Amino acid sequence: MKFLFDFFPVFLFFVAYYAYDIYVATAVTIAASFVQVTLFWLKFRRFEKLHLITLAMVTLLGGLTLILQNEMFIKWKPTVVNWLFGVAFLGSQFIGKRPIVQRMMDHAVSLPEPIWARLNMGWVVFFFAMGGVNLYVVYNFSTDAWVNFKLFGMMGLTLAFIFLQAFYITRHVKPVDKAEE
Repeated sequence: MKFLFDFFPVFLFFVAYYAYDIYVATAVTIAASFVQVTLFWLKFRRFEKLHLITLAMVTLLGGLTLILQNEMFIKWKPTVVNWLFGVAFLGSQFIGKRPIVQRMMDHAVSLPEPIWARLNMGWVVFFFAMGGVNLYVVYNFSTDAWVNFKLFGMMGLTLAFIFLQAFYITRHVKPVDKAEE
């Protein structure tokens, strides 16, 4: 359910784009992102970093798209967000005691330290690659193709990467000691 909540601004962008145009879709996405952050706050009394970063980028780049009537700004948003996450994950290798992926998942799975570092670097590569692929689609395909890629392609690639990572993790999970239970 959280997955759908995280992606509902993207779904609304898709619907608004095909019902109207990219400018209406951009305005809808900005509004949906504010609603998303507000609803999350009302339910959990905290903010999620992913939502805040996305809200900031969609407001900035979407706002520029609307003000300047130039769709390239909103098309760059997935790249900027992915590259920001790539930088954050990369930086976490050197700042703090644990990489971000370990901080996010070590409550659910126990892995050797080198595996956490590899998983984190996998996300770094994934985020930078997704940003690059987005730009490739932006500059080599129509806006219709980009909108479809943004919804189906990026989501599909993300799910595929998560499944591949899950298979990798299962090979390295430390068995739970019976004495610890």
